[in-house]
Amino acid sequence: MSRPYVLLSVAASLDGCIDDTSTTRLVLSDQDDFDRVDAERAASDAILVGAGTIRADNPRLLVRSAQRRERRVAAGKPASPAKVTFTRTGSLDPSSQFFVAGDVPKLVYAPPEVASSLSLGPSATVIGAADLTAALADLHSRGISRLMVEGGGHIHTQFLAADVVDEIHLVYAPFFVGEPDAPRFVHPAAFPQSPARPMSLTCVQQIGDLVLMKYRVTSHD
Repeated sequence: MSRPYVLLSVAASLDGCIDDTSTTRLVLSDQDDFDRVDAERAASDAILVGAGTIRADNPRLLVRSAQRRERRVAAGKPASPAKVTFTRTGSLDPSSQFFVAGDVPKLVYAPPEVASSLSLGPSATVIGAADLTAALADLHSRGISRLMVEGGGHIHTQFLAADVVDEIHLVYAPFFVGEPDAPRFVHPAAFPQSPARPMSLTCVQQIGDLVLMKYRVTSHD
């Protein structure tokens, strides 16, 4: 299958949580790490988050650095990468930042029976896709060569279990959340990356009190 190169990016607490159960977004990164993520966004063709992340966090998903935006435009690209989401139900608000922020393509993948009746206004292209494989093939056909996946946990799990992740950037924050119902990096699944088939650690970097680990899925090399 032709598909984009997939980078999965996540920040988590030491006990594997990507948020807590409060109504305020848990900050897991510092400014240096936010800038690192911004550079990865600028190097990508598209950024993907799940519909649940759009509803919970209302992210803009734009490149923050003016210099990076200028370099993208000079290279003939939009100032920020395309935005991509998956939805099983079509429960999305067309006034959310995902749709209104930034003059970039917004692509929404949904099961064909949902996509056929889903209208999100002129800013979004809705595509019927039976599964993740079909969605990734469609993204590749649209010129998306590098896809950055930013969560949440159900999306991370879906991509990892389907064995379509090429690289993982995992940042650990120096604290514990400790809440049993807090959102997690991943959920239980049959992961192909097992002790018998490990990934390759390519980088360990201290960022203030955070630690960044980069892994390559060596079976894809």
